Amino acid sequence: MTHTTSAPTLVWFRDDLRLADNPALAAALAQERPLILLYVLDEATPGLRSLGGAARWWLGRSLAALAADIERAGGSLLLRRGPADEVLRDLVREAGVVSVHWNRRYDAGAIALDRRIKAELTRAGVEVTSHSATLLHEPWTLRTKSGGPYRVFTPFYRAAAPLGPRRIVPRPEALPPGPDLPGDTLAAWHLEPAQPDWAGGLRASWQPGEAGAHEVLRGFLDHGIHGYAERRDRPDSEHTSRLSPFLRFGNLSPVQALAALHHAAEAGEALGRDVEKFRSELYWREFSYHLLFHNPDLATTNVNHRFDSFAWRDDGAFERAWRRGRTGYPIVDAGMRQLWQTGWMHNRVRMIAASFLIKHGLVDWRRGEAWFWDTLVDADPANNPASWQWVAGSGADAAPYFRIFNPMLQGEKFDPDGAYVRRFVPELAELPADVIHQPWRAKPEVLARAGVELGTGYPRPIVEHGAARERALAAYHRSGEE
Repeated sequence: MTHTTSAPTLVWFRDDLRLADNPALAAALAQERPLILLYVLDEATPGLRSLGGAARWWLGRSLAALAADIERAGGSLLLRRGPADEVLRDLVREAGVVSVHWNRRYDAGAIALDRRIKAELTRAGVEVTSHSATLLHEPWTLRTKSGGPYRVFTPFYRAAAPLGPRRIVPRPEALPPGPDLPGDTLAAWHLEPAQPDWAGGLRASWQPGEAGAHEVLRGFLDHGIHGYAERRDRPDSEHTSRLSPFLRFGNLSPVQALAALHHAAEAGEALGRDVEKFRSELYWREFSYHLLFHNPDLATTNVNHRFDSFAWRDDGAFERAWRRGRTGYPIVDAGMRQLWQTGWMHNRVRMIAASFLIKHGLVDWRRGEAWFWDTLVDADPANNPASWQWVAGSGADAAPYFRIFNPMLQGEKFDPDGAYVRRFVPELAELPADVIHQPWRAKPEVLARAGVELGTGYPRPIVEHGAARERALAAYHRSGEE
């Protein structure tokens, strides 16, 4: 293949749907060639996990925002669908591409695919370069003193935090045009639901894309960060960042988030604990990717293999009630309905809901992980399975098996006025705070005044907490998890 100055460079977008702080894009621009900006919808390559419905919606909106940003800068986004290796092979030949850049991914299927593509294109004389863009540190750069991967968060954090991330790459002021190539329309991909259209709550809750990410980040640093360390576990408050879907799809990089956090700390007053706590949350994301890289089957296999013999229950009725937010435990039901309506759930409530499915229902954590994968806009190949395994007790640095959340006490502690439950379980909205998390304990006249009919309008608990707790402990005991 003959290299000429008119031969194009290709940038393959994946989980990095932004222009600012995009190392692959910056490196390609430095070559001063015509530029092909490509996104491939690959739903055919074995080993790649297909996105769930909510994540597909986010992807579609993010691609629309990215295409508009690229167009304003003078370029165009090329969309093609199919196995990524075939798409890139054909496009390289079709356009005479001499150089390809992409930002790395860390799940096993994507790593294997990228290696195959790099090997094939390199043999064809094409320069292929991968870059670090979606993490603060590459997973293989952090090792314990014995040389192995970390399995506990605190020592991981202590080792990683002092290293400091890479420098932020500036947003390009302009993009050079590339060759005129045929591609798909975004509408043809049908990433948004149509019949039925269940995404109304998502549209009302989110503005995917780079601009939306920075708007949410600014709002959090202006308001939410103040008191974050103390109030982040309160689902009734606004002290969560809501940045997770933007980080998941790369509308924002963790390097940008960390830099903005440090800037806020320098300009703010008395933010030390708040900044440190949010910083540790960014590194929890890093730790999840560290686990994924070193445990490629994280979404399907127990990290702690002692759980392999655990006798999970196949209880379809329990699982359906949990999915629909009809368990009879208001804090659990509020979380599951928030998830269905908005594609997101407060982190504390995620833990409560996951614990309820796993330990009150003895339903396999993989069932819950799969439901979250389909319904979360921030469904992440690392965070989602790592967090489910943490709750189950089967993961690295996991919660102990005997940590079984009491949903009534959790609700009373973190939603003391019942504002969160009232928002997402409106049939309980008129109950007083002292019984809203345990409506079955309310006097009949209190229920009547609130218009609550237990068993019809709102379900009674599908399982009694004390009995479920004892059953879970007995099951763990039988499986040797004592």
